[in-house]
Amino acid sequence: MAVTSSILAMTHFLVSYPTSVQLQSDLFFNLSNSEHSLFYEELKEVEVHDILKSLWNRKTMGRASTLLIIFLVLGSSFATYNLVTMLRHYGSSEGVTVADGGLFFDPIIEMPDHVKNRKTSKAPFHVALTATDAPYNKWQCRIMYYWYKQQKKLPGSEMGGFTRILHSGKSDNLMDEIPTVVVDPLAEGMDRGYIVLNRPWAFVQWLEKAKIEEEYVLMAEPDHIFLRPLPNLAYEGHPAAFPFFYIKPDQNEKIIRKFYPEEYGPVTNVDPIGNSPVIIRKDLIAKIAPTWMNISLKMKEDPETDKAFGWVLEMYAYAVASALHGVRHILRKDFMLQPPWDLETNKKYILHYTYGCDYNMKGELTYGKIGEWRFDKRSHLRGPPPKNLPLPPPGVPESVVTLVKMVNEASANIPNWNTTIGFEIALVFVDILLHA
Repeated sequence: MAVTSSILAMTHFLVSYPTSVQLQSDLFFNLSNSEHSLFYEELKEVEVHDILKSLWNRKTMGRASTLLIIFLVLGSSFATYNLVTMLRHYGSSEGVTVADGGLFFDPIIEMPDHVKNRKTSKAPFHVALTATDAPYNKWQCRIMYYWYKQQKKLPGSEMGGFTRILHSGKSDNLMDEIPTVVVDPLAEGMDRGYIVLNRPWAFVQWLEKAKIEEEYVLMAEPDHIFLRPLPNLAYEGHPAAFPFFYIKPDQNEKIIRKFYPEEYGPVTNVDPIGNSPVIIRKDLIAKIAPTWMNISLKMKEDPETDKAFGWVLEMYAYAVASALHGVRHILRKDFMLQPPWDLETNKKYILHYTYGCDYNMKGELTYGKIGEWRFDKRSHLRGPPPKNLPLPPPGVPESVVTLVKMVNEASANIPNWNTTIGFEIALVFVDILLHA
């Protein structure tokens, strides 16, 4: 195969600077995805001696010494091998960049084509989460709010105000502890036992009645813990979202088309996301929220869709509603991690503890089977977990260790942590006496 100019230029650079990982990555990874693919395909069919022959024919190489030729052979072989290995391992669809002298993978895995640069909005955002008045939900909200306060005050944070959108229709005992707006739940029976359907309806009401000073909103959940100060990851009219591996619009085209007709465009316009975590401009979510609510209800009413999407139905509804309004999201895999599947918290912003973490005392995951050591939020349905939870055994991933440490720190510093369940019982007795 003839040696193309792209291979020649790249190899000449790699050979010239065989020890400079930073310089190599600066050059190679500034190529576009299509250029990555072309270079890789060309490189697979080119032998090292072809590259050297082309380099030898260049005027600058005409007086090369024998020693230099040997150096070039070794250097180009080494560089070519490493480059092909990197491409095979990581693929050409993900960008890579260099910072602080080290190579790391760009957390942005997809961005709308017409957004030419990777900027953020540099504007504060309002943190909003929907919640019920159940004890199980309350202790998670308290931990979430605790870590919001800790991270908000640190450098690099663009976190603004905070609102718990309580969709129980009545006040509870956390009103003085956490900034809260009370909204109505769906009419009885409308959620069909799927309480998450109240989330889009709660946002619709909140956006209508609340005065939000910030231009952007982060839609969050009670089981989120802020690991570090969170900047605004959105860019103007493009919200930032976390890509969920189990949200696959392209693999559910038949169902998606019931709610996203062909005239709106390809199914790939529907992002693989849910509504949380999402940082979005408030005028955009104000438009999307009613559509999100209506599609959620329609999906739940459709037996085929309900069966296919199950507990992530409302997430699909948000993704479809956004696409109907022509809104595409910047997908950020550094936005969140989910133990036990994600092993490290490094350079991630939110820890989502939706999954149970079960391990034996050797530090081995026993998922699907209750472990000798475990942390599962569902173990604490009636009240908060006790203070000072035991740390996991050696060998358990750092993400799980960090989760337990952060829960322990929050419970140690939140006033009246262990009194919540007693308060709930007292409220039940008061209610009985009032209605006796």
